[in-house]
Amino acid sequence: MAIRRRNFSRRTEQSYWYWIRWFIRHHGMRHPAGMGAAEVEAFLSWLATDRNVAAATQNQALSALLFLYKVLLGQDLPWMKGLVRSKRPVRVPVVLTRAEVGRLLLALEGTKWLMASLLYGAGLRQIECLTLRVKDIDFAYRQILVRDAKGGKDRVTMLPEQAVQPLQAHLGRVRLLHQRDLAAGHGEVSLPYALARKKPRAGREWAWQFVFPSGVLSTDPESGVIRRHHLFPDTLGRAVAKAARTARIVKPVSCHTLRHSFATHLLEGGHDIRTVQELLGHSDVSTTMVYTHVLNKGGRGVASPLDRLDAPSDGRS
Repeated sequence: MAIRRRNFSRRTEQSYWYWIRWFIRHHGMRHPAGMGAAEVEAFLSWLATDRNVAAATQNQALSALLFLYKVLLGQDLPWMKGLVRSKRPVRVPVVLTRAEVGRLLLALEGTKWLMASLLYGAGLRQIECLTLRVKDIDFAYRQILVRDAKGGKDRVTMLPEQAVQPLQAHLGRVRLLHQRDLAAGHGEVSLPYALARKKPRAGREWAWQFVFPSGVLSTDPESGVIRRHHLFPDTLGRAVAKAARTARIVKPVSCHTLRHSFATHLLEGGHDIRTVQELLGHSDVSTTMVYTHVLNKGGRGVASPLDRLDAPSDGRS
């Protein structure tokens, strides 16, 4: 309950619980209160050397242990201040060309096409697309309100014109599904934070329904209420990966690749980086700056000396 009182996401809760269990098991089921800096350092070293985890994964494990000791056990952690977090290597994101995005979308259809179109056309993260609610789509202003995104922030991004009519038709089908659920005694959706207590009937209202609901009803593990949740994340991820293979795109493609492509193509089109930063929801412009590296051709725009030879080689030795 401590993590929920702080309004952390469900995924953060699952991740922290996962690492805390691993930490305890790694040290022979000893109670964390009887362990300290040596055990934490040994666990993090084991992750890096034996498990070969990425720097981001190791830092996530450290954050979980910080939460365990400081919040759950209420221990002062002067020894934790000396622990050094792993530095994440700077990676240039994978970006598709406009032609590749076109081929990828052609390999998709129906709801999967619509969702992938919003990832690319509005710069949404995968989870942001999955958790969209009907009330967050503003057709009049051609915009999407992204609620409680990464870092607990809200933002506004554009609704692509090409997606307007398909999205309206999709919502028409979703509304019929919702009406059938209501007639069957269901139709209630999970609500964020304490809204279910403040507005008990809001969960059945059309405005709060997920734009991309699951095809099946499921039982909420916490409340036991039968609800229709949003689509499972792997559903879209597998569809995008399959479409990339069908489109014969040799680059590693994921849902997030479409968001990277959205940002890069906006910068290519002459939009200023601050605007792109706001659309992506980045707190720091330095995060958005990584896309400027993608735009540079041939090592930060420097022409190769090979291309300046008067008599270029034909490749024969």
